Amino acid sequence: MREVGTMTDDLNALADWLLACGVDVVVLESTGVYWIPVYEVLEQRGLKPWLVDARQVKYVPGRKSDVQDCQWLQKLMSHGLLRAAFRPAADVCVMRAVARQREVLLREQASWVQRMQKSLVQMNIQLTEVISDVMGQTGQAIIRDIVAGQRDAKVLARHRHVRVKASETDIAKALTGNWREEHLFVLKQALAMYDDIATRLRECDTRLQELLTERATAKVDLGKAPRAGSKTRAAFDARQSLANWAGVDLTRINGLGLDSVLKILSEIGTDLSRFANVKHFCSWLGLCPATKISGGKVLSARTKRSSNRVRQALKMAAMSLSHSDSALGAFYRRLCSRMDKPRANTATAHKLARMVYFMLTRGEAFVDQGQQRYEEQQRQRSITSPKRRAAAMGFQLHPVGAAA
Repeated sequence: MREVGTMTDDLNALADWLLACGVDVVVLESTGVYWIPVYEVLEQRGLKPWLVDARQVKYVPGRKSDVQDCQWLQKLMSHGLLRAAFRPAADVCVMRAVARQREVLLREQASWVQRMQKSLVQMNIQLTEVISDVMGQTGQAIIRDIVAGQRDAKVLARHRHVRVKASETDIAKALTGNWREEHLFVLKQALAMYDDIATRLRECDTRLQELLTERATAKVDLGKAPRAGSKTRAAFDARQSLANWAGVDLTRINGLGLDSVLKILSEIGTDLSRFANVKHFCSWLGLCPATKISGGKVLSARTKRSSNRVRQALKMAAMSLSHSDSALGAFYRRLCSRMDKPRANTATAHKLARMVYFMLTRGEAFVDQGQQRYEEQQRQRSITSPKRRAAAMGFQLHPVGAAA
């Protein structure tokens, strides 16, 4: 037994000692973010660290201490009772860190938008009643003019875009309020924070584009690109970069947009060889029924609680299929007619996970069959199933017209 410190020199000394002892696999218990420096140092030194879930090792008999935890981990590992958690490659971890930072900035930016709306409401500036998006072109122009010192409602209403449904008169009426100094100060501060976060978001987008360009493995043909400078060109370029990295275009799957695909690829990468098959992958996502059985009786088959980001992205994508005219949309609506929506959402997310796995492992392209073909297949299955059961009992079923 040896105790080491947490400094980098101490961790390097630990790696030297383990290598001198002939150790090749090191088991680490997942505890917050404290395991990350140890994991990375050991991995850089050529050792194979195994990160194990604390739920697998928390039932320690006897008194609880760090020394007994280490001994219990060593005993479980020697008997082959531990499984290493999935951790993507180092280059994917870089992409994941930037993508998660971008999500944090988006949440922070949304919170400052809410603070701006609160300041406007406190001054009885009912801008949200006449404009759907406060931070759209019209809303931003009005707010920035207010911060600059403009108080005339008619002058502020002239920022109205032609596509805004409300008239200038209605907007001017909504912009007539009580201009309190303290609320204007908060509005100015919130707008400055919004702009600063927007700058950081552009830095994240630039960094993500650089990382995607470095990781491009193939040139996937997505068709003719939109003209340069158009609104759809930026989305097309991002879609092209993601497809070049993955080797397939995951956005062709109904329900998966650019943000969903970016989250999936940045979390798991493109190499899914760590998973034995698609069932292991779906189980890791927490999209498979649990196997809680005692005495041959199923006690519970609910999916486990999980904060897996890929799982959340797939469930959000499944929810967006409720009004889709695709085969996946018809599948989701058929499940909703048989069970409650949360279960239907989980089942559809499981189907999306299988499609993502097969596209990344086999390089298959996704082809949507369409709602009509899916419904026709379900109709044929509904006819074939009773015919098969009747034939097993020695009967034959015929259509009503044929019998007449």
